[in-house]
Amino acid sequence: MKTRHAIIGGAVLLALVAAAGLSWMQFGMPSSDDSEAVTDDVPLPLPPVPPRIAEGHDYEQCLSMLTTDPSGAANFAEAWEATGGGDGATHCLGLATVAIGDPETGAGILEKLAATSKGTAVGRATLYGQANQAWLFANRPDQAFTAATKALALSPDDPDLLVDRAVAGDLLERYQDVVDDLTAALDLDPHRTDAYTYRGTAWRHLGYPELARDDIDRALALDPDMPEALLERGILRQLRQDWRGARSDWERAAALAPDSPTADLAQQNLALLEAGPVR
Repeated sequence: MKTRHAIIGGAVLLALVAAAGLSWMQFGMPSSDDSEAVTDDVPLPLPPVPPRIAEGHDYEQCLSMLTTDPSGAANFAEAWEATGGGDGATHCLGLATVAIGDPETGAGILEKLAATSKGTAVGRATLYGQANQAWLFANRPDQAFTAATKALALSPDDPDLLVDRAVAGDLLERYQDVVDDLTAALDLDPHRTDAYTYRGTAWRHLGYPELARDDIDRALALDPDMPEALLERGILRQLRQDWRGARSDWERAAALAPDSPTADLAQQNLALLEAGPVR
């Protein structure tokens, strides 16, 4: 007898991206199915801007416009760049281009700037990291992985960059690379619930459910109310045919994060659980 308990677990990491942000403020990363829904009417979230790669009033003014008037920031940056605005103008233009709904072009601007900037290694690594996140919004995990690798070449001990590359690696199904990056991130910062949850998901994909459970238990020990870790634990419990435990975790995940990608995935899994076995 076959069952309809075909869990929706492949997007757990994307749900965590949406919740924890990976520096993308309060918005979630669209999945490949959602990519066509991005329009100029719904500005994309922005990657973090510090550390600054330039100084001056024009730079600060342009950056301050990004969240309130991204189109205005893009126009300002273009005009400023045309009059010799330099790295500051280009940086703001790249971020504004992401924010107005063209993450692929914005990612290209940011990555080119990272390659040519005369700024510090940390500043250039930040630019590559921002390009990584923009490539993820553009549904280009291959480009995102490459950008994150360039960032880590400049700043190898940055746990945020390691986690960023792990996100791209997961989308590319490079699960061993994901485990390696997250292990390095946790060596640097052993209190990251997102890294434990990501790594738990990767272990599950690699066929090591016990290691997956260990990591999810660590995440929930640090934060018992982390919806994404509860979502993943429900998946692991479902795989062990612990239907009651899975249901409890998914219901709690949905209640803790209503109107979120995590809640959507939990509700879909609950619906599959309700459907029961079929031939």
